[in-house]
Amino acid sequence: MSSLAKIRARPKLESPVMLAAWPGVGNVSMILASYLLKKLAFKPLGEIEASYFFDPIGVVASNNVVQAPQFPQSRFHYRKAAGEVEQDLILFIGDDQPAAKVYELAGAVLDVGITFQVEKVITCAAALTRIHFTEQPRVWGVATSEAMTTELQKYDLIHRGNLQIAGLNGLLLGVAKEREINGICLLGEVPAHASRIENPMAALAILEVLATMLGIEVDTAELSEMARETREQIKQATAVAMGEYIEHFTQPIWQQGDNGEEFDDEEDEEEG
Repeated sequence: MSSLAKIRARPKLESPVMLAAWPGVGNVSMILASYLLKKLAFKPLGEIEASYFFDPIGVVASNNVVQAPQFPQSRFHYRKAAGEVEQDLILFIGDDQPAAKVYELAGAVLDVGITFQVEKVITCAAALTRIHFTEQPRVWGVATSEAMTTELQKYDLIHRGNLQIAGLNGLLLGVAKEREINGICLLGEVPAHASRIENPMAALAILEVLATMLGIEVDTAELSEMARETREQIKQATAVAMGEYIEHFTQPIWQQGDNGEEFDDEEDEEEG
């Protein structure tokens, strides 16, 4: 195993599934992974040496005292199966994606998976489409082999042929394929015009598929409420933006002449 990974526990896991997440479009992967960490009984497993991959660009001073440099965390957690249909899980959450050594980081994460003999690796991401924010997001699925693609058909996932999955949420699967480790990426639909907004709607759609896939039970009430609130915020922001557009870039028709010019009120009265 890579010396970059520091393992703090040695649980006996039986063919675990590794779920890995980094920030990405709509923060879909991080919302999902953080929610699972909060709702399920995961235990600390270890971490990746962050200082090897990240260079701090400054420090924070608290009450005039300079603090030690802070690095984005890259941590592993594990969970033993709670029932016969469940699977042991390893959850990896990376707070940020490094600017360099990305391929090496993917390898270090998979080294830990290999140590615990993972059955497959799962990542999540956003699929940018023309979906409206009020619509229910669909979930797409891609896999590292034809055999895994066939397995995905059981979950009624959307197949879209050729696509590119940016960042480590995609690259990890490419490295897994090189190492002959089964891998899946679940992509939730995100409106292309709202790609910079956190999207719990897509995360919720993926979680419902993932829970079935892994045989786990997760209380989704809190995430559902987050999705409802986000929809409402987008709706309100859209209404405000439309109102500003109408005010600044349009003109009532009664103020326009045949050529789009304003009428002269006095002349209009004379002609009338």
